[in-house]
Amino acid sequence: MNWLHKEIKWVPVGPIRQWFEPGINAMVLIEVAGKDITLAQWHNQIYAFAKKCPHAGGILANGYINAVGCVTCPLHHYSFNITNGRNVSGEGYYLKTYATKIEEEELWIGI
Repeated sequence: MNWLHKEIKWVPVGPIRQWFEPGINAMVLIEVAGKDITLAQWHNQIYAFAKKCPHAGGILANGYINAVGCVTCPLHHYSFNITNGRNVSGEGYYLKTYATKIEEEELWIGI
């Protein structure tokens, strides 16, 4: 297998309404296949990324998503793009992100 093209294993995590109300921007922590993952709903899209900030381990679900769609850590206010994990506040860290999809109202996460 080419390391650039890792095969995704899709894991169901339940009905989307189990985690979010339509139209409400929010974040929650879940466990998927033994991994702690932050789920976020922002502008009616679902995103998944690591539980902790790669800088100092702040719990990202305790932070917030800013006006341009970046999750901001509650400890030192480092910000990350929730679509690709890039650090946008200039420190050079990357946030682990996971693919998501919704099929027939069921949320799936690719790990």
